[in-house]
Amino acid sequence: MKITPEEVAKVAKLSRLDLPKEKLELFAGQLGDILGYMEKLGELDTDNVDPMYSPVQHTTVLRKDELKKDYTREEVLSNAPEQDGKFFIVPKIV
Repeated sequence: MKITPEEVAKVAKLSRLDLPKEKLELFAGQLGDILGYMEKLGELDTDNVDPMYSPVQHTTVLRKDELKKDYTREEVLSNAPEQDGKFFIVPKIV
């Protein structure tokens, strides 16, 4: 597919890019090559190919969200440099 420098300028303006005129011709050629490759891929017969989101099979390992108490307040506070028996004491940051 042939992309004109005018089309590149229009896309650049929509993207709020300020491209010099000498770059418009370069980008027109590059975008034309990319779209040509996409057209080539569109010629492939994919009738018997199942659609997929990724070429790699990913498994998502999720656990159930269960409420449980692993540590007591005293155990957690025992690791604090400073605490008042109920809460962590941290430096005041203004």
